[in-house]
Amino acid sequence: MTLTATPRLEARQLRLDWSDGRSDHFPYLWLRDTDPAGFHPQTGERVFDLTSVDLDLAPEAARVESGALLLDWPGSDTPSRFALDWLMAHRPGTARHDPAEIAPEAWRADLGAAGVPRATAGEVLNDDAALAGWLHASKRFGLSIVEGLDDSTEAGMAVARRIGFLRETNFGRTFEVVSKPNPNNLAYTADALPLHTDLTNQELPPGWQFLHCLANEATGGGSVFCDGLAVARDLAREDPAAFELLSTVTVPFRFHDAETDIRARKTVITLAPNGAVSEICFNAHLADILDIAPELMPDYYAAYRRFMQMTRDPAYAVTLKLKAGEMVVFDNRRVLHGRTAFDPSTGFRHLHGCYVDRGELDSRIRILARAAEAEQAA
Repeated sequence: MTLTATPRLEARQLRLDWSDGRSDHFPYLWLRDTDPAGFHPQTGERVFDLTSVDLDLAPEAARVESGALLLDWPGSDTPSRFALDWLMAHRPGTARHDPAEIAPEAWRADLGAAGVPRATAGEVLNDDAALAGWLHASKRFGLSIVEGLDDSTEAGMAVARRIGFLRETNFGRTFEVVSKPNPNNLAYTADALPLHTDLTNQELPPGWQFLHCLANEATGGGSVFCDGLAVARDLAREDPAAFELLSTVTVPFRFHDAETDIRARKTVITLAPNGAVSEICFNAHLADILDIAPELMPDYYAAYRRFMQMTRDPAYAVTLKLKAGEMVVFDNRRVLHGRTAFDPSTGFRHLHGCYVDRGELDSRIRILARAAEAEQAA
């Protein structure tokens, strides 16, 4: 059915009465600001200068011709032209469709190691549909495993680069998780690592983490994961006051060694504008000296301790032992990770890691969706 509409000029906005009986309103300034002619034809960037028109701008006339709305503006010989289907899809008050907005599924221990989404490296590297499916599953759960990687540090990086650019930190573009002398991070020991998110001391902690297992022959060394989203949601339900403190009070984080001293303030729980939990920032080892007001400390410590206890509750933990050729991939700003202690005298344990920011992964999902839509339309 051909989309049709009748335009009506009102005081500060245009009303479109659609042929199906619905009506939508479009402020005049919004229409002028989004005129397709006001965007660069190659880059798609806006070149229209908003300061060139008055705030009370209004068109002199409006009409619909050949499936498009045409608006005549004062002082302009060229009308603005909007396809009706474009206006329907972008009407004010309606968020633009985003293929990367994948609803997260909070999980707990009952997910089990067997429930973690899996993909094969060969498919992810060579098939866009397989890549898209893996990215969707990864974002839904915040956790996945890629199998069948070659015995090379480049193999995991190749999968990460299939998504986007690698995020460089003060540990380098990649890092080796091995027990070594004179470590500057607990990851480089054989000790158990409590659940945490990485690099909370950074202004923007890395998004997705890739840990490629090259060897895991030692006794112990199991990888432990916990969905911070599930913990935060449960905390909000069970102890709203604690949730309020952890989502509104910023606390300091710091990493320092001989070469660096990187600090940032964060809330443990970050909320999106709609109030949903969007990020977790929790690392007891990188927590700097608490500097909040003394009168706030008793309640804050109680909330912080409660969150810490919940992350250690077996009801939230999924434990697995990575095998050589497997790579665990997880959202570092959602899923907490840790490991059990291991005995380096019983065998070698070597993981190779890197990061890719959240925005890179979301971008790849959108590009793959665009390509799939174009293929279907062809």
